[in-house]
This record gives sequence, C-alpha cells and structure tokens, in this order.
Amino acid sequence: MAIWNDPQAEARLGGVGGASLGLRGAVVDAGLRAYMLRIYNYMASGVLLSGLVALVMANTRFGLSLILSPAQILFMLAPLGFILAMSFGLQRMRTSTLQALFWAFSVSMGCSLSVIFLVYTGASIAATFFAAAGSFAGLSLFGYTTKRNLSGVGSFCVMGLWGLLITMVVAMFVPSLRANLIISVLGVLIFAGLTAWHTQRLKGMYFQLGGAGAYAEKLAIMGAVSLYLDFLNMFQFMLSLMGDRR
Repeated sequence: MAIWNDPQAEARLGGVGGASLGLRGAVVDAGLRAYMLRIYNYMASGVLLSGLVALVMANTRFGLSLILSPAQILFMLAPLGFILAMSFGLQRMRTSTLQALFWAFSVSMGCSLSVIFLVYTGASIAATFFAAAGSFAGLSLFGYTTKRNLSGVGSFCVMGLWGLLITMVVAMFVPSLRANLIISVLGVLIFAGLTAWHTQRLKGMYFQLGGAGAYAEKLAIMGAVSLYLDFLNMFQFMLSLMGDRR
C-alpha cells in the first residue's frame, strides 16, 4: 500500500516529509475525482444519447416502422455485439475506436429501448427515470465513499443475476403476474447492489493503474458501460413496477 494512504505514517513523518506526502495524497485525490468524473460523463452522455434515439424512434413514422418490423430483433442483439467487441478488443484498440464503439452502443441501446414508449405512458417513464437516477446517484455515492469491502455483495449479486436470468427464461414459458412482480423486485435489488460494487471496483482500478495513460482512459469507457448497464437495468425493472401501461 502506498505510504501516503496511511494517515498514521504521515503523522509520524511530520515536517517537510509529511507535507510532501500530504501534497502527493492531494494529487491522488484530484486524479481520482477526475477519473471518476470521466466515467460519469461518458455514462450520462450515453444515457442521454440513448434516450434521444429512443424518443425519436418512437415518435417518427420511419422509426415506428423499424420498431414494429423484424429489425427490432437486430436492435436487441446489437448492444451485446458492441459490448463483446469492446471487451475483447480493449487491449489492441485505440482509445478513439473504443469511444466510437461506445457511442454506437448507446445508439443501438436507444433503438432497443424505443419500444417502452409504445408500452408505457410518457409521464410514468419520466417519473421512473428520475426515481432511478436518484437511486443510482445515492448507491454510486455509497460505493465511492464506503470503507466496507463490497466484493462479497458483488459476488452475491452476480450469482443472483444468473438466477434471475434463468427465472426470466422460465417465466417466458410459464407466464405469471406474481412471477413478474418477484422478478422486477429482485432485478431492482440486484442492480442496486451491482451499482455500489462496480463504483467501488472502478475506484480500486484507479489506484492499481496509477490513474494515468491511455489504458486508464479505456478503462474509464468500459467503466461507463458497466454503470450504464446497471442504471438501465434498474430503470427497466423499476418501470415494470411503477410504470402505467397504455
């Protein structure tokens, strides 16, 4: 562990040495804030772009024709393709290429999300979005500031996510209102836990990498993808609970 992260060691050093270490700690803190801010900026911009694309798709004749056509299957699969491309190409891709894929991923997610405007009222979508945004902000802040190691929470949520996916597949063949309610509640709880854990893990990655270089920028983009997916899934599960259908 770097010595400037140890308050007792810094206090013992005192004098010029202590002041120097304090300055280095301040630089690290400023760098961490800048790193996390890049992640949140990417994530917020991606969400905004997806929302605009979804809104345009759902309110134009051309967009509606695509939503109601077999092409909607491609819209649903395209985001997964972009995520796989970014994950497996992270080491060899340029930062600019990864950025372009991130924006393409956000557009494809917007196309996939456009169907919610046909199912739910605009007012309930807006209300749920702000509720999800407030919840996400609080959970991410908790993950950033807590001293507790959330790796156990993360592992539990990942296992829960696999169980949730299996339950969702079963529910497709055995539909039940109660099952849908349970799935929605579990989905909100699981992605709430993942939001806090992913935030803490991204903070830890900064210290592992030293927070500098092109690779750190690439990880900021991938970090934005993980938080984007946490927020989006939490929003969708909350919408299934709170949303008013047309």
